[in-house]
Amino acid sequence: MVDPATSYFSCSEKERAIFEAGVKLGSIYHQYTGIPINDSNVEFLERAIEKAVSAQPFVTKVKVSIDRRKVGRSRPAYKYKTLLGDMMDVKINIRYGKALVEGRMAWVSSMKYPLMRFKVLKE
Repeated sequence: MVDPATSYFSCSEKERAIFEAGVKLGSIYHQYTGIPINDSNVEFLERAIEKAVSAQPFVTKVKVSIDRRKVGRSRPAYKYKTLLGDMMDVKINIRYGKALVEGRMAWVSSMKYPLMRFKVLKE
């Protein structure tokens, strides 16, 4: 794929892949936290997030897991919770040129934070 934005970046393919992973993880976090969730829609939401992110450029693989223990069972009066960062584990692979990186967002309990990080799979 020819990237028409290449001339706007001054970085390596690896750095661009890392940038793209960060943008996509950040958008997942900020777009989906707070959405109503319960045991009846959790799987649907996982697949919907995966499909939405897969439409973005340079994405080769996405896996979204929502911790069902934290979602819990539906309760009669108020049948939902809201999705929080500590419920999500997201892995995304980005290929830019020859570079391939895996971005991940997952709860780090010692930090009490949904940390976004990356691993270079191929430079």
